[in-house]
Amino acid sequence: MGNGGDTRGKEKELEPVLSDLKRLEELSPFEFKELLIKLARRKSERMMLNAGRGNPNFLALVPRYAYLQLGKFALSEAERHFGYMGDLIGGHSDREGIEARFEIFVRNHWNEKGTAFLNSAVSYVKDYLGFSAGEFLHEMVQGYLGCDYPSPPRMLPLSERIVARYLMKEMGAGYDLGYSLVDETQLFAVEGGTAAMAYLFESLKANRILNEGDKVALAVPIFSPYLEIPKLDTYRLEIIDVRADEELGYQIPDEELEKLRDKEIKALFLVNPGNPTSVKLEDGVLEKLKEIVEGDRQDLIIITDDVYATFADEFKSVYTVLPHNTILVYSFSKYFGATGWRLGVVALHKNNVVDRLIRELPEEIQEELERRYAPITPNVRELKFIDRLVADSRNVALRHTAGLSTPQQVQMVLFALYALMDEQERYKKSVKHVLRRRYRALYRGLGIEPQEDPNYVYYYTLLDTEILAERLYGKEFADWFVKTLPPEEFVVRLAVEAGVVLLPGRGFEVFHPSARVSLANLKEIDYIKIGKTIRKLLDEYYHEFLKSRRGD
Repeated sequence: MGNGGDTRGKEKELEPVLSDLKRLEELSPFEFKELLIKLARRKSERMMLNAGRGNPNFLALVPRYAYLQLGKFALSEAERHFGYMGDLIGGHSDREGIEARFEIFVRNHWNEKGTAFLNSAVSYVKDYLGFSAGEFLHEMVQGYLGCDYPSPPRMLPLSERIVARYLMKEMGAGYDLGYSLVDETQLFAVEGGTAAMAYLFESLKANRILNEGDKVALAVPIFSPYLEIPKLDTYRLEIIDVRADEELGYQIPDEELEKLRDKEIKALFLVNPGNPTSVKLEDGVLEKLKEIVEGDRQDLIIITDDVYATFADEFKSVYTVLPHNTILVYSFSKYFGATGWRLGVVALHKNNVVDRLIRELPEEIQEELERRYAPITPNVRELKFIDRLVADSRNVALRHTAGLSTPQQVQMVLFALYALMDEQERYKKSVKHVLRRRYRALYRGLGIEPQEDPNYVYYYTLLDTEILAERLYGKEFADWFVKTLPPEEFVVRLAVEAGVVLLPGRGFEVFHPSARVSLANLKEIDYIKIGKTIRKLLDEYYHEFLKSRRGD
């Protein structure tokens, strides 16, 4: 902390902020981040390093170029109509002859970026997936033009099959299982993973599967909205923690999973790989979960949010292990650098536990639900949960205009095809390489060796400041560090004194003093700077610790 005058000056600067920490403890970590950003910006001449939010600064180029070329072709299709109106009005695409017109377009635009991939994608859809090239082109062109309502509202037909195939590949279903799951998996295209969460909570409540006072289990630490939504007055659910163990590399021990044998627990929510831990669940955890569900809890609903799956090595989703009990949430935002596109899906097996639980509801509730969904079908009792989910996303009455916009679905399909066709995984390997380099750069700045694990995903890293303190200066200092400082002081101080923004682990239900560093959104050199800044602050605390021992 330098000399005494510097220390007193810093403490005076921090005093009003630190005095508010107790009052701010209930803030979401993302709202807390906004406060840290304001603090970090107070010194305008200083560059702020915001590693608080996981918005990637990388993105997939090829499927975006293909989207542009598809747009040109789609507009050429629209221009075929209303020619007597000049260039004022276009029309819808014609299915008849579209393949031949596309071949002409490809020849005329072959040297432009995106054309070769778009041409290969059409060939892949026809020759490998076995779909009609004409039907695919027509769905993509109409979708790009955005000239029809999404139909079906849940997802465009070929788009659903292509994205389902991509999902099963990335979720680790394996060749044989993957193909069977593709045919048995239903998708609802939604506005990113956040919309998926909101819709699921609302529809599970509307269909009386989750009711006020019900118990739900959360695999903690976890993405903070999963902690916050159940507490809202709308739901008032009782939360049971199923806690991962830091000493086990943030795997969930058997004794925690055993809590799920409690039949009062209606659902388990988990993020895999984790946020903020960025660790995937091991096969042993999945097998234990399978044993519990198949043995005692065939009525358990599992909601797994697998947005970071594509960054993991040899990933296996809970959905592939327990497909009948699991609702899968996936977003294209992180892997393809598409947070602004808002692209996500909810995946549900055709034979799923939610449909069964709805069928088993008491007669008076069945009648209540019949009244709710009567405007959209005369056979409410046959209405599947995924279709109720679509209706509930638009308050039932507007179900006919539900669904993700068709241009968004088109970009989603091109992303999926890009990953499916990249058998050498060149994009995936490149993205993983970038994240791993940033992780090591952070630790170079800290001046210590990074810990690596095959289960790490490296999209985030959760810095246990107690462990860092012990590795640098020993256990006695680490004990002093934990006992002396308010939990959020470290991240506040980084923001105020150095312009570095990290998220406090406490907001994700992390017990120990910690900070989440996003490895996705800054340059490699910035992570070296962040590491050096953290090291400098720990050094200052260590000098304060030495002074306290001397009685200065």
